[in-house]
Amino acid sequence: MVFSCVASVSGNLLLLLLLLLHKNLRSDTLILTLSCCFSDITLSLSAFPLAVYHAVSHPPGPPPSDGVLCQGGGFLLLLLQTSSLYSLFWTSVDTFVDICFALIYSMIVTPGRCRLVLLMMWSGCLGAAALPLMGFGHYTYREERYLCGPDFSPAHTAFVMLWLVGVFVPLIAMVSLYGHVVIVARKQARRGTFICNEINCHYVPANIYLRMCVLVCWLPYMTVCVYETFSGHQSPSVISALSTWLVLSSTALNPWITCLTQR
Repeated sequence: MVFSCVASVSGNLLLLLLLLLHKNLRSDTLILTLSCCFSDITLSLSAFPLAVYHAVSHPPGPPPSDGVLCQGGGFLLLLLQTSSLYSLFWTSVDTFVDICFALIYSMIVTPGRCRLVLLMMWSGCLGAAALPLMGFGHYTYREERYLCGPDFSPAHTAFVMLWLVGVFVPLIAMVSLYGHVVIVARKQARRGTFICNEINCHYVPANIYLRMCVLVCWLPYMTVCVYETFSGHQSPSVISALSTWLVLSSTALNPWITCLTQR
């Protein structure tokens, strides 16, 4: 977890530095990239201290799952996880429109629409993370994770399924968007109209790898979620801890791959 948090923070800071130093990397949709960086950095900076606190400190009072710190920590982690994922999703949509609808891109994607999308996205993430605090779902402490997160027990099946759909849809949509880009490129290559440039021969493949890695990082966590919800049994400690670590590690993928693939 320490390595994941350090890699995420350093990678996102490096990405922000690149955006600051190179004006040609900025665009009207820069706000989406900044949202993703903010979510990743804040998630890493909050997850590690909370894990250390739960690991070494057992203050007197209510059980960890019922305490204000656990409920607040679970809310913060779920909020930042979903906001990071959806920020990445909307940057994928932006890239897809830029490549497949280049002639009308400026008409579809505008600064005002980007701000509106960002406002709606964060409002939705806040609402979803607040549901367990209002009785629809629950945040619970898991010792093997040293973190509080959504309770995947059968008693909260409705919330778990709602959350699962909210995570699964953007993950599959991102992979599908870039898959469509590849299909279009192959059709153009067969017609002899394909022109290899930095976007479609360098940037797109790197982003396909990134989205596939993010999907791989989320799949074990989603599998644990489904297993615990429908079986009523907790998953093995090692698998539960590993799945959580992979989700946190996904926050380090975006900045590093973006930085390493810039020319």
